[in-house]
Amino acid sequence: MNIIHGLVLSLVEGITEFLPISSTGHLIITSQLLGIAQTEFIKSFEIAIQLGAVLAIVAFYWKTLVRDMRVWTRIIAAFIPTGVLGLLLYSFVKAHLLGNMTVVVWALLLGGVVMLVVEYVVERKAVKQVETTIADLSYPRAILIGAIQGISIIPGVSRAMATIFGGLGVGLTRKTATEFSFLLAIPTMLAATGLDLLKTSATFTSQEFVALAVGFMGAFLAALIAVKYLIGFVQHHSFRVFAWYRIAVAIVLLALL
Repeated sequence: MNIIHGLVLSLVEGITEFLPISSTGHLIITSQLLGIAQTEFIKSFEIAIQLGAVLAIVAFYWKTLVRDMRVWTRIIAAFIPTGVLGLLLYSFVKAHLLGNMTVVVWALLLGGVVMLVVEYVVERKAVKQVETTIADLSYPRAILIGAIQGISIIPGVSRAMATIFGGLGVGLTRKTATEFSFLLAIPTMLAATGLDLLKTSATFTSQEFVALAVGFMGAFLAALIAVKYLIGFVQHHSFRVFAWYRIAVAIVLLALL
């Protein structure tokens, strides 16, 4: 992988990390289109640059994070089930799921269908929407959202999709569910990146560390734009366009495979 490849992957990561379309899935697809072999470094790179995207969330929400500790307690409560699952399945996921195009395609397709079903249920008012802030989110609901986020350990599912639709499923409004998904990314990506670098960074070359730095900055800048766009979008639209996008991409890839 060269620097150009790293920049392209970082832009893909920054744009897709907080959209419910799977950043990991898109990184795997982009890597294959660019002819980048799925080496151990590439798998680590695809995990580590997510931290750059998360920095964009810190930049947007630093006042909320600093001023109200109740927000942090909800974030940590939601992170616990995801963290436990990640520790237990890290080795299996990296060895067998990351880089697996078949897993990504089916996860994109089924995830798109699930999104359409949840949108239908929410719009039929089968789930009572509650106007609440993240600071007032009950701990059981926060933990449930975190448990649902654990499903996104499968490449192609999308952490954003799991948390946003988990939030909608427990009665949060679109805006609150989306913002909670953003903030929950902070400990989730910190833990995932830290665990991976702890296990693999000793084998990286100086050129690979440069590629990581480029990827980190590229993902940060792209995510700044994506986050601002999504917050404005969800206040006036449903997520159906993303669901149909997932399904369309999956169908095209199934045909190619």
